[in-house]
Amino acid sequence: MDVRQLRHFTTVAETLHFGKAAERLGMTQPPLSQSIQALERELGAALFERTKRSVTLTPFGERWLGPAQAALAGFSELPQIARRLRDGEVGRLELSFVSTADYSVLPTIVRRYAALHPDVEIALTEATSDVQIAALSEGRGHAGLVIPPAGGVLPPGLSYRRLLLEPLVAAVPESWIEEGRIVAEGGRLAPQQVIAAPLIIFPRRVAPAFHDLVTGYFAVHGGTARVVQEAIQMQTIISLVSAGLGVALAPTSLRNLARTGVRYLDLAGEPPALETGVAWRTADTTPTLARFLEVVPER
Repeated sequence: MDVRQLRHFTTVAETLHFGKAAERLGMTQPPLSQSIQALERELGAALFERTKRSVTLTPFGERWLGPAQAALAGFSELPQIARRLRDGEVGRLELSFVSTADYSVLPTIVRRYAALHPDVEIALTEATSDVQIAALSEGRGHAGLVIPPAGGVLPPGLSYRRLLLEPLVAAVPESWIEEGRIVAEGGRLAPQQVIAAPLIIFPRRVAPAFHDLVTGYFAVHGGTARVVQEAIQMQTIISLVSAGLGVALAPTSLRNLARTGVRYLDLAGEPPALETGVAWRTADTTPTLARFLEVVPER
């Protein structure tokens, strides 16, 4: 059975006249009749009842007509589907992201991409940068929003584009401000105020660049970080700050994470800045990835 035979059958079924069907198909009647007969032999059932005066569908032919028409309609759509797959208009995009991106670049990028390509399935996964980079290197996922390693150098085979560079702010327990344990002068927190406080931070093994950026701030200002708690998600870190366990340094976009009992304060002087970017396999030619990269211009 092939598409040609299906077209022959549906055309005869629609016209109920072999001569008219042959004319519509641009062929003569004898090969059309032979095609229908071959199809009936293959199906093991008659499709038409023929007399000298009329052609009618058999009960079997009536029931089979709908599926045959649906199959032909689906076949005719294949070139269009292929074009849309080729151009990244349909398909799947697997995107991972660090928790900090959830409050900065992720919502804007996903909203922009989804508006341009509404028929693409977007699969989002939250993961730390080390997990994302390892997954991409192993051929899993399409792209990841990561905090790059120091120097922005990723493993061979991966490409990287910076999306955001934002200063760090201090997340402090509101109760500490009310009690006078933290004093912000002119709305800014002096380095010594930060250095004297217990610190809540990402473990270095999962976010070495972020960890070193924070602890480097302490070192530059003559102090040593006194880490009292570690957590791998920014939401958890802010919750621990809310509980009064310590302070945290977070990207300024975390102000979007409003949490009762937490106050975000600017750092005095020149605060360190955290970089976030997108990583992907250089050799990955997935069309949906190519379209995604078009909506994430380098900054």
